[in-house]
Amino acid sequence: MDTFSRYAPFIQEFIFNHGWNELHGIQTAAASAIFDTDDHVLLTSGTASGKTEAAFFPILSLMMEDPATSVDVLYIAPLKALINDQFQRLDELTEAAGIPVWRWHGDVSASHKRRLLKQPSGILQITPESLEALLMRHTPSIPALFHDTRFIVIDELHSLLRQDRGSQTLCLIERLARLSGSCPRRIGLSATLGEPERAAELLAAGTQRSCVIPRFTEPNRSWSLTLEHFFTAGPQAGASVSSRVTAGRYEAVSKQVGVRENDLPHAASSTSVFDGVRAPIPVEVLEIEDVPQPSSESLEQLLLAKDRDPDPHWSTIRLLSPTRPYRASQIHPEFQGADPGIISIYEGSTGSKCLVFSNSREEAEWVCSMLRSLAQTAGEPDRFLIHHGNISSSLRESAEELMREDDRADTTVTTATLELGIDIGRLERTFQIDAPFTVSGFLQRLGRTGRRDTPPEMHFIIREEPSEPRSTFPETIPWKLLQGIALIQLYLEDRYVEPPSNRKLPYSLLYHQIMSTLAATGELTPAELASRILTLTPFRRITTNDLRALLHHLIRTDQIELTETGGLIVGLQGERQINSHKFFAVFQENIEYAVRSEGIELGTVVNPPPVGERLAIAGKCWLVEELDYERRVVHCTQIPGRVPAYFGNCAGSIETRVLERMQQALAETETYPYLLTNARARLASARKEARLAHITGRSACPLIHLGEDSWALLPWLGSYAFLALERFLKIRCAKRLGLRGLDASRPYFMQFRLKPSIDAETFFSVLGKEAQNGLDPQDLLYTNEVPRFEKYDSFIPDALVRKGFALGVLDVEGMLARVQSWAQEFGDGSTPAYLPPASPSYMEVPKNSSS
Repeated sequence: MDTFSRYAPFIQEFIFNHGWNELHGIQTAAASAIFDTDDHVLLTSGTASGKTEAAFFPILSLMMEDPATSVDVLYIAPLKALINDQFQRLDELTEAAGIPVWRWHGDVSASHKRRLLKQPSGILQITPESLEALLMRHTPSIPALFHDTRFIVIDELHSLLRQDRGSQTLCLIERLARLSGSCPRRIGLSATLGEPERAAELLAAGTQRSCVIPRFTEPNRSWSLTLEHFFTAGPQAGASVSSRVTAGRYEAVSKQVGVRENDLPHAASSTSVFDGVRAPIPVEVLEIEDVPQPSSESLEQLLLAKDRDPDPHWSTIRLLSPTRPYRASQIHPEFQGADPGIISIYEGSTGSKCLVFSNSREEAEWVCSMLRSLAQTAGEPDRFLIHHGNISSSLRESAEELMREDDRADTTVTTATLELGIDIGRLERTFQIDAPFTVSGFLQRLGRTGRRDTPPEMHFIIREEPSEPRSTFPETIPWKLLQGIALIQLYLEDRYVEPPSNRKLPYSLLYHQIMSTLAATGELTPAELASRILTLTPFRRITTNDLRALLHHLIRTDQIELTETGGLIVGLQGERQINSHKFFAVFQENIEYAVRSEGIELGTVVNPPPVGERLAIAGKCWLVEELDYERRVVHCTQIPGRVPAYFGNCAGSIETRVLERMQQALAETETYPYLLTNARARLASARKEARLAHITGRSACPLIHLGEDSWALLPWLGSYAFLALERFLKIRCAKRLGLRGLDASRPYFMQFRLKPSIDAETFFSVLGKEAQNGLDPQDLLYTNEVPRFEKYDSFIPDALVRKGFALGVLDVEGMLARVQSWAQEFGDGSTPAYLPPASPSYMEVPKNSSS
């Protein structure tokens, strides 16, 4: 029987009414996995590929055949806005069958929730935080709600796996199954997943079922993608390059095998010149096919260089320059002196509905303020909106509503808050300020456009401050340009996406789940609590000694209380935590101040400026009139102008694989078809300078002598391996090297001074010998250092915080492997090859013992 025939009649009618001529590959493959097996299922494919329908068509069909006597499907999503969007889609889909769809989050009325509790049925949509609250506050109702639940659908799985929210979600699913006595199948939906087999192991953890990953060939895709570089002031890198407009078609073999820069024509573009700045305006189509199954023998050998076959399910990705030219109708003389990258975004977004992604809230506010200033200067209407986690929910929802209106051409400046699949209408293009931190982030942001039969369109705007006269060479490398190239190439060449991480020791989450469990169940003996907590999958690396130390500490600090009968209950101080509505979330929240003007709340800021200073929020400039530290309120008045915003810093973690591809981009001679004039010129100059500095080429060395006793090290390591190396140099090697004044620009390079007798060979030999002497990760902690980063670290004893950071955050193994390879290549030859320590496989679980 074909897939369509197996669907319930109301599903068939839905497909017919929507004019679908055929099912997508993912829908056919998912139907087979859900209908024909009892396994968990992981569905992963590109954005807007129909994953939601692929999962729910067979699930709803099974529901109609054998209705449950409780909630049948629990749908977990990371955002309330995503739940609200999916509620509309599912409600339309299930209306004809009379299957109820329920929502449960902070914006849902109490009466709606009471109806569900009285008559549990259908589909329940919920966030991890609301599920935590449900398990804590309605524990007696859990069996009635979920005793016959058949499926748990986890949407946007990738957004959960790389953070504590993912571990929290896994804890909640396991706790729910135990409380309800059910064993539902888990269906994971994700657009961007690295090493899906590892994600599938996590999805199935704690159950007796395996997890199947349906395989199918995705349809061919087209991307409209460009990357341009701008100095924030002065002449641009491409100002002296004559741009030759050429349209053409190049086969994958010429791009992948490697074509030298001078062998390819410039990317199709023309330039508009203003105040010495050349702003690229793409005008013709340039197509490059990226075919992962090459017919060329030489290309095939290149793809097999990493000892793996190209995936037969890869689709063809065709790169296009914008099919619709974008340019300003005129260059306003008043724009003179403005940031050319921001001018490019202003021009490129004119008359179109766009998103501008920034990597921080602070930068998003600054960019929006600059764009609004340009509109005011040009005498044009304000068409710019702002959306990030520090502005009030009403302002965010207002921006979302305006973006959904098809007749508007607004541009929204945002952070990761609009990275996920919230419906905000037909977007025409996205811009990315600098480069995101991950391939996953790049793909998610690219996928926000092209959702209605048009190719996704994205433009990287790489901004670089002009070098100061006394800048050292590493400071002049265009790091963000290399990072953008690396993210794109990793996916085009290898379909690489960052895999789930299993490094952390989640002590902060451990505290949270202890408190939640005690709040839900009441008194438990230490043994009962241990059996409930340590058997949860995220805590399988936690020893009973660790748990014992934490419980003793929590008793001493009155977070929990030891009863006369030897049981454990929530203590007086713990009551204050669990009774707060903020308790249910495990992600870190800054201490924020509400910003108000004339009684209207504009949003929140962290570390507000003093009275009399200006701040930027909601895309406008405000003067601070009063600060109420006790109530954490900033009273302000709107004023004209712009100012850098005051928000907490946004740190990003970059994988070693990305840094290594950045190094390759700097070293190789290949060009990339999505680079525009300035970016091509800036990359060419950086490559030339790198060869002259011996960073690349046959005599390449990661250690650069800057003159006298000053040196620079370019490790090409990811964020946490870089941090481990930084500490290794300071704590273990500084005395022998005479190292002082280490200044790190994480994760790109570090500069320091060495005693005069140290040369490169000695430097690497010292590092190699220190690495061979044995290294406990906790040796890389500074004296009396207690690195508290997670939300509940303040409730954890110092010893566990130190252990969690050293063993769960620092990538000591990756750092040591790189150090030993340096010692072998550049040292005196006395350091043996590095043999990594034996470690458990990804899902191998160490026993919980007191040893």
